[in-house]
Amino acid sequence: MPASTPGVAAVPLYPALPSETPDEFKAPLDGLDYVKRSVMIPMRDGVKLNTVIIVPRKASHAPILLTRTPYNAAELTSHNESSQMESMLQGYDNAADVIAEGGYIRVVQDVRGKYGSEGDYVMNRPLSGSALNPTPVDHSTDTWDTIDWLVKNIPETNGKVGVIGISYDGFLPLMALVHPHPALKVAVPMNPMVDGWRGDDWFHNGAFRQVNLSYVLEQVVTRRNEAKWYTSHYDDYDTFIRAGSVGELARQRGVEQSGFWRKIVAHPSYDAFWSGQAMDKILAQQPVTVPTMLVHSLWDAEDIYGAIAVYKAIKPHDQDNKVYLVMGPWNHGGGIGDGSHLGPLRFNSDTALHFRQEILRPFLDRYLKDDAPATPIAPVTAFETGSNKWRSLNSWPSGCVSGCAVAPATLRLAAGGKLRLTSEASRPASAPAQRAAFDEYVSDPAKPVPYRARPIAPYGYDEAKGQTWPRWLVDDQREASGRTDVLSYTTDVLTAPVKISGEPVAHLLAATSGSDADWVVKLIDVYPDQVAAQPEMGGYQLMVSADIFRGRYRESLETAKPIAANTALPYTFAMPTANHVFLPGHRIMVQVQSSWFPLYDRNPQTFVPNIFYAQPGDYRKATQRVYHDSYIELPLVGAAR
Repeated sequence: MPASTPGVAAVPLYPALPSETPDEFKAPLDGLDYVKRSVMIPMRDGVKLNTVIIVPRKASHAPILLTRTPYNAAELTSHNESSQMESMLQGYDNAADVIAEGGYIRVVQDVRGKYGSEGDYVMNRPLSGSALNPTPVDHSTDTWDTIDWLVKNIPETNGKVGVIGISYDGFLPLMALVHPHPALKVAVPMNPMVDGWRGDDWFHNGAFRQVNLSYVLEQVVTRRNEAKWYTSHYDDYDTFIRAGSVGELARQRGVEQSGFWRKIVAHPSYDAFWSGQAMDKILAQQPVTVPTMLVHSLWDAEDIYGAIAVYKAIKPHDQDNKVYLVMGPWNHGGGIGDGSHLGPLRFNSDTALHFRQEILRPFLDRYLKDDAPATPIAPVTAFETGSNKWRSLNSWPSGCVSGCAVAPATLRLAAGGKLRLTSEASRPASAPAQRAAFDEYVSDPAKPVPYRARPIAPYGYDEAKGQTWPRWLVDDQREASGRTDVLSYTTDVLTAPVKISGEPVAHLLAATSGSDADWVVKLIDVYPDQVAAQPEMGGYQLMVSADIFRGRYRESLETAKPIAANTALPYTFAMPTANHVFLPGHRIMVQVQSSWFPLYDRNPQTFVPNIFYAQPGDYRKATQRVYHDSYIELPLVGAAR
């Protein structure tokens, strides 16, 4: 059949019965409150990037809100077929009410190598000119070139651009802050990917987040994500345990064909490959000149590390008060959805709507609109879980605007599963005396501790398919507390509120009979035995902060070393930020375990140079001892001294 050229009538193959499809369909625009344009914007190296531009009808001198994405610009700008811009944008990565009500020009662009854009795709493409990227282009230059084209070619704009996005699309606004275009007036990185090894998507403190295998396959091996991960077991636990090592499962599913997967396997430690592209380290090297609002979710199952890490890195250099922080009681990207609840937790209001209407929109308007009032916005706006209140703060971490202070307190493990909270200054855990008290358990790689109650649905966001991954961090932890390979320590019932603001720090003094070990520490709020207003919350064990640490990196994150067997050694690692009040009538619990499966790959507990290549014989039981010198350092909020 002869090929047709757009705009040129094709010669019918069968003139007596020609095609009923027009050579080019021109959609009528009457009835729409917007005009949509699709263009290919040229970058400095000649590569063209597919860009969807949505202009409100009758727009004039309107600012632009730009999102760059690897997730299909055409789809993100047509979640619903509607004549109304707000309805059309409802869905992932669109604060639709803010965009439509604010009269913003919405622009969404496919990054190079994905969907409609030309060029090569590289996961989180590093900065140009570094050892990790010898090419002349990166996401910083692509954003610069895109903004330059937009302000020169969209007649309805006032020439001011904001960049906003969630997750990977939140990493991209951070890249835009490196040598920013003059027209870039504001950036809103929400739940951004920042450091893939320390605590975001790929590893947490050296333990590999193997549930992301499906993401690597679908995101990297084809331009348009045609390759799909398939389920082989109803329970994801069985999928991973029967494959053996995560490397073997990657081989079985074809993931090893991905260039990014080969990089992951080649860099299991925190070497220059990871540290060289960590955005907090990159941005710390120069003051941020563009007003930036970092948005963090307190129960983010994917990028719980990034926003806080960037804030800590850039705020000390913020001489002009351009860096803002918002923390909400959400899951990953929850700030654009329904924020009235998360799983069984109820917050007494739509916290996400409050964020969008009372914080995000005034912030964007202030810097992007020509006539907007300079609405005062708190440097830090943090939702306080437990009490369910918003707090406007001057900095982070801080417990209140004035009259209080954050000081370290000690939550010490004790005999009989007791947990003792004291305000005494924390002291380093030291090697115990010969008869020092400890608790022990057997960690069996053949029966790892599930990260949530089985059967475990595969990673995903489709609740109709039972995929509740986005809210697993608020799952009830009672299932784990009843296992013999999980240690649980609990305070007495609290008679006064205990508030923490900041990062709890785990200080374990522990020993293993193996030569490698993982340590998982969970800080938990235990609800009263009965909750009259919500009976199902009676005795609920809510994780407030939790993380994992791979023991081989005890001495150095860069170099893995075997652990001396049956030797008490200190392990210290920071846990995710919390802003929480343990209420009177509740108790505080700490759980310690050595696997979190299949969220993280199993540690063989026998030292091997690269766990991705672990063989069946490497996986062995180990006896783990946790000494009562262990404690959690809490950022306790108290009266100013």
